[in-house]
Amino acid sequence: MWSIVRKDLSIERRTGELLSSLFLLALLMVLVFAFTLEPERLRAPEFAAGVLWSTLVFAGTLSLNRSFVVEREAGAWTALGLAPLDPGAVYLGKVIANFLFLLLAATVFLPLIVVLLGTQSVAPQPLLAASLLLGVAGIASVGTLFAAMASRTRAREVLQPLLSFPILAPLLIGAARTTTAGLGVGSVADVGSWLLILIGFDIVFLASGWLAFDWVLEE
Repeated sequence: MWSIVRKDLSIERRTGELLSSLFLLALLMVLVFAFTLEPERLRAPEFAAGVLWSTLVFAGTLSLNRSFVVEREAGAWTALGLAPLDPGAVYLGKVIANFLFLLLAATVFLPLIVVLLGTQSVAPQPLLAASLLLGVAGIASVGTLFAAMASRTRAREVLQPLLSFPILAPLLIGAARTTTAGLGVGSVADVGSWLLILIGFDIVFLASGWLAFDWVLEE
């Protein structure tokens, strides 16, 4: 599992393909929100949280298409299936690497969004860190699984978002609510049920991906 993580991190350090596409798409989306909507509406912490997670879900999901393209193009997909590794470990390694990429993007873009939108009454709380970790873990687990499934198709750039976006909808809502509270509007008690939803979402899809990845590799 950790060999997969190190391999993906080293490839990304040399090429920068995933992070460059992720940051470019996310920046364009943030600028569209910042320059097309009314300033009064943009200054609420609720809007900053919504922009952050909309940006991460759309840009992150599209960027994760690159997660398995290297293996497909280099002919290493069969080697992964024949390697003496648990297929679930391959999936978890990919999820961890993608989680780190998305978490880096989230930590960079949240302050940028707050500045560009002129968000007012921001008072970060520890809940913000929990919201980012849980939300990013959910995007990485779902995005990695469907990126693997779509990577063998010609229409992977279209198919992967079509599969991911409906499933990520509850995650997007829960992450936006908990991030709003983490920015100082509310408390843990106000979003306790959403935190439980995020935790349950992550557990369900991490376990599903781990169990189903054997079939994904064989197909």
